[in-house]
Amino acid sequence: MTQELEIEFKTLLSANDYQKIYQHYQLDKQSFIDQTNIYFDTPDQKLRQKRFGLRIRQFEKDGELTLKCPTDGLGLLEITDYLSAEQLDTLIETKSILKNGAVAAALESHDISTETLQPVARLRTKRYEIQLPIGLLALDESWYGQAHDYELELEVTNEAQGKHDFEEFLARFNITQIPSENKIIRAIKNQ
Repeated sequence: MTQELEIEFKTLLSANDYQKIYQHYQLDKQSFIDQTNIYFDTPDQKLRQKRFGLRIRQFEKDGELTLKCPTDGLGLLEITDYLSAEQLDTLIETKSILKNGAVAAALESHDISTETLQPVARLRTKRYEIQLPIGLLALDESWYGQAHDYELELEVTNEAQGKHDFEEFLARFNITQIPSENKIIRAIKNQ
């Protein structure tokens, strides 16, 4: 289990801008992370009303269950339980989440029963991660419903410095920032 503050800046990208970054960092020589997110909510959308995001993220051999909650600042509080391959398979098959652990405890503290949760959307991402001096850069290509998009994220530890560094990064590549909704919102809208 981990609990951390996530501070990130992001933008949607055109296919051309995606290729610019891909080629600059020679990502054809790097391996990528293939991940599938399965998003959950209650039938009456309690998580959405609270601006929470809940997902199971499936990797090749294991996974994680993550709850994202808003904070007073820019970042999100991320609570994550790691899943073995066996746990992951069971949860995907039963379309449920862990009934115990840090995520379940956090949900219960907000009067949300794990029994009421159901899958609401699915999204697959091909992700390249590059550790830069300014933070962790993620270059994503995602598919959900009939939609397909490209996104750039920069995860940082300092909000003010991170904003400055992100804007400089975009300017360096001559990229116009295109506001992007969270992946969960995009996935739900396009199911």
